[in-house]
Amino acid sequence: MRPYDLSLAAASDAIRAGRLSPVELVDSVLERVEQVEPGLGAYVTITAERARRAARDAQDEAARGLWRGPLHGIPMALKDVIDVGGLPTTASSRVRAHHRARTDSTVAARLAAAGAILVGKTHTHEFAYGLTTPQTRNARDRDRIAGGSSGGSAVAVASGAATFALGTDTGGSIRVPAALNGVVGLKPTYGLVPRHGVTPLSWSLDHVGPLTRTVEDAALVLTALAGHDPRDPASRATAPRDYRPGADPDLTGLRVGLPRTYYFDHVDAEVAAAVRHAVGHLEALGARLVEVDIPMARYVRATQWGLMVPEATAYHEASLREAPELYQADVRVLLEAGALMSAGDHLRAQRSRTLMRAEWARTLEEADVIAAPAVPMTAVRTGQETVTWPDGTVEGVSDAYVRLSAPANITGVPALTVPAGHDRAGLPIGLQLLGRPFEEHVLLRVGHAYERTRPTSAKPLDGSPLNARAEP
Repeated sequence: MRPYDLSLAAASDAIRAGRLSPVELVDSVLERVEQVEPGLGAYVTITAERARRAARDAQDEAARGLWRGPLHGIPMALKDVIDVGGLPTTASSRVRAHHRARTDSTVAARLAAAGAILVGKTHTHEFAYGLTTPQTRNARDRDRIAGGSSGGSAVAVASGAATFALGTDTGGSIRVPAALNGVVGLKPTYGLVPRHGVTPLSWSLDHVGPLTRTVEDAALVLTALAGHDPRDPASRATAPRDYRPGADPDLTGLRVGLPRTYYFDHVDAEVAAAVRHAVGHLEALGARLVEVDIPMARYVRATQWGLMVPEATAYHEASLREAPELYQADVRVLLEAGALMSAGDHLRAQRSRTLMRAEWARTLEEADVIAAPAVPMTAVRTGQETVTWPDGTVEGVSDAYVRLSAPANITGVPALTVPAGHDRAGLPIGLQLLGRPFEEHVLLRVGHAYERTRPTSAKPLDGSPLNARAEP
């Protein structure tokens, strides 16, 4: 196994034991970037020399006995809406062509303090406002979409071009690309991870979280990220904790909620079968299955859009007025539509969210976690705009992908997606786990137990694209 293939936890153990140096690991990842980046387009900016200097510093520290923790010497990527002092934050937009961050975002500063090494900034759907990331190709099939808006981060991790990455999630933008590329994606509880220095899409829905190879890796990154920051008004004061799950996969006594409504409506048959099979595996590990109804399901889409669209438009109001031609057409249309929404629409969406949060809290008294598909179908082909379901219903691709992830953003509950097999085309399927606010440790325990004991996949995650024919 090459160093870039290693999980974060495995690489960390090897560095601490002296079997691998940060320089060797960073060099391996940068070589992998050179190999795959021309065909995948995950990165906006590659900070190779900066990374090599940081790797030498990390190696020198290790030689002196200075150990910053599990992220010491680990190469990472950051979605390019996350500020790093001295580097551009483009948000993959011409609007930000001349922008350069003055200081680090909270999450970038915390990762640097933990010893992580920046390899580069990854592509996003423009200003994180979309579910495809058109600049980036799927790590498993280059003829298919990467998912979005954290598509670059997911592809970098899946292809071995970063050991872990950060993304943001407003309606599924971590979990959708994680599921479509076969990696782990965690959207933490709203307020757990500070967003200071992160370009907003919708301030009442935005979250920052990790994309990783394994659930244990996600726990290690979350441990470094979580904690109060008064510069983010939504940030919550929580006690520091180590989120790493234990090794015992026994889930006896844990209640897993299987939705009777919403989450299996208009879902591809192969996706539904894989997720139900994964839930059956959780039952075999000792979990007790309970059927649950998803509250206020008919209001999810209206509430999501009623919150996100006007908030996004408010943020972009000045630049949209001054230079609308710099925005991509799909994003510009959404921003202009937001200007047509009334204050009453936004207030009704806020009221709906308040009611939805209360109803979800009651539902999560019946189950410790809810298990569901992360996305209703695997990655569609590039350029595909709609999907037609067996009953004749036609749905936009972005609407379909956001549909199963939006409830966690509206309610603020934590959500984790874990690879759960592949369809007949070899494309990854994601199992989504949703839990109570600030109970990430429960989601990570369940996801880790499933990951450690699930049947071996026919398509292992080795960072190699399934379709290496296509070139940009």
